[in-house]
Amino acid sequence: GRILIDLCSCVPDGIVAFFVSYSYMELIVSKWHETGVLQQVMKRKLLFIETQDVVETSLALDNYRRACNCGRGAVFLSVARGKIAEGIDFDRHYGRAVIMYGVPYQYTLSRILRARLEYLRENFQIKESDFLSFDAVRQAAQCVGRVIRSKADYGLMVFADKRYNSHDKRGKLPRWITSHLHEQQLNLSTDMACAIARKFMRDMAQPYDRVGQMGKSLLDQNSVNAMAAAAGFGPPRIGPPP
Repeated sequence: GRILIDLCSCVPDGIVAFFVSYSYMELIVSKWHETGVLQQVMKRKLLFIETQDVVETSLALDNYRRACNCGRGAVFLSVARGKIAEGIDFDRHYGRAVIMYGVPYQYTLSRILRARLEYLRENFQIKESDFLSFDAVRQAAQCVGRVIRSKADYGLMVFADKRYNSHDKRGKLPRWITSHLHEQQLNLSTDMACAIARKFMRDMAQPYDRVGQMGKSLLDQNSVNAMAAAAGFGPPRIGPPP
């Protein structure tokens, strides 16, 4: 809980935290309540929690966005493979940082999963452990990717589990994440992580020159047409289909 408390003091607006399951989240939140972590978080930001009730979760999400809009800032605790992780984006100020607590493995006693693992083993010689690790890391990448929804968007991603430091897990992360993961950003203490977070937020808070980025990180219509022509496609047709 230390990383969440410290990030609340150096990250503006919204922070999203994902847990591996509802039961794990309930256990951690209960411990945080007993140790005073929640009280320290709520001194800096409002706190909202996803539940298995759709109406409650929708209300919590709506109030979370209101808190971000008015500048108060908020923290949203969610679950990987849950309703929020599968379909809600935390773009712009709704998600300036995301924390992934744990590795979201699937429930291995599921009949559907057991049948899928058996099929992969018999037909493609894929080991169960390899598939489960790949699926878990893919789900983690989907969760943290909820805060980056456009080229002009930015957010801080924290993998709060030492297992992500192993080559087995880190090698399965998508390239758009690993390209920004450098050795000096691995196995960090809480203080070092917050120091990096402060510098990142300060740098990214500078005015964004959209015009100067045209043709570099952003493409205008002429650049898109040129790329289409180079690939053998004609210019895009605007209007009803023939």
